Amino acid sequence: MAISRKCSFCGRSERDVKLLIAGQSGFICDDCARQANEVVMENMRHQSSFDLEVLPTPKQIKAHLDQYVIGQDEAKITMSVAVYNHYKRLRHLNSYNNEVELDKSNIIMVGSTGTGKTLLARTIAKLLVVPFTIVDATVLTEAGYVGEDIESILSRLLQVANYDVAKAERGIVFIDEIDKIARKGDNPSITRDVSGEGVQQGLLKLLEGSKINVPPYGGRKHPEQKFIEVDTSNILFICGGAFDGIEKRIAQRLNTKVVGFSAQSEAAKIDKNNLMQYVSPMDLRSFGLIPEIIGRMPVLTYLKPLDRDALRNILTKPKNSIIKQYIKMFEIDGIKLTFEDSVLDYIVDIAIEFKLGARGLRSIVEQIMTEKMFEAPSQKIKTLKITLDYAKSKLQKANLTILKDKN
Repeated sequence: MAISRKCSFCGRSERDVKLLIAGQSGFICDDCARQANEVVMENMRHQSSFDLEVLPTPKQIKAHLDQYVIGQDEAKITMSVAVYNHYKRLRHLNSYNNEVELDKSNIIMVGSTGTGKTLLARTIAKLLVVPFTIVDATVLTEAGYVGEDIESILSRLLQVANYDVAKAERGIVFIDEIDKIARKGDNPSITRDVSGEGVQQGLLKLLEGSKINVPPYGGRKHPEQKFIEVDTSNILFICGGAFDGIEKRIAQRLNTKVVGFSAQSEAAKIDKNNLMQYVSPMDLRSFGLIPEIIGRMPVLTYLKPLDRDALRNILTKPKNSIIKQYIKMFEIDGIKLTFEDSVLDYIVDIAIEFKLGARGLRSIVEQIMTEKMFEAPSQKIKTLKITLDYAKSKLQKANLTILKDKN
């Protein structure tokens, strides 16, 4: 007589379920397996939420950034302290002893393209396991005009947080190209500056912290549309921009300060190769940001232009370095990929020549590797070495101006 097998969890027999999965010492039916999966997923969602009680210290945050971002120690330290203070403030708000009210400290980063502004913000958000979204300021316009409304920034954050409002309200928003919404001119115009000062005015309520009615799926506001109320008081806003040409404004300001008998000695102390380190709120204002915006982003930091050594290290040293990624991709196909050192130096030379920054390194490597990635999986090879002659031949065939346009 055959023994009827049954689920060890619900007790139903094999005849009463669609599927009975056997284990070493018991069975589980399809219904119980499905419920168990839901319990596990729910538990993982809770675990993935950011715990204020285990907030990493500024040194721990910087140590994590060091694994992914080469150089930029000044920016890393400033960002680490600002992010730590922001989430420490949230922990303070949740405590009973909160006689002193702590203000939010939004961040603005100034640095040329490809220096790591976006990477810094994304890496910190990944460490803290908080919702993170990147918004391009160039598409934003004043309400009622063609383009995206300011509230679309929060729509994207809600989508990343799976419409969990409480989770979104502790997230991080990176507003890129903030310099592109600078005021177009000091003189008043008969036409509205709807993508410049108009956007800055609209951003004020988000940055300072207020309750905003957000269309859940983005797009334009309509009276019949349902809205989700989001409080931006605890959302950390990080803004970044290249501020192309601001070095001239910094130089002019520094020269105006150098007067009197000490003029020559003061001028000698100024590092003319890295004027960005002297950036101040005054320079941002002269560039075209309104004082109210600058006041709501009290933490100002800069990123150095990447020199040859930094670009060379970016290629190979970070955990997610470009070369390591390509080596791993070929390793999956059972192929050991290597590069001559001269190839890496050549890639850096091209990036510097075309002023592509770190972001352009991948475009260059992609141009070199595309043909090999196409052919290698079909070939029975175990090793592949990229030589300098091969790299040069691939880039000479490619139109290098395309690389410049991509970045």
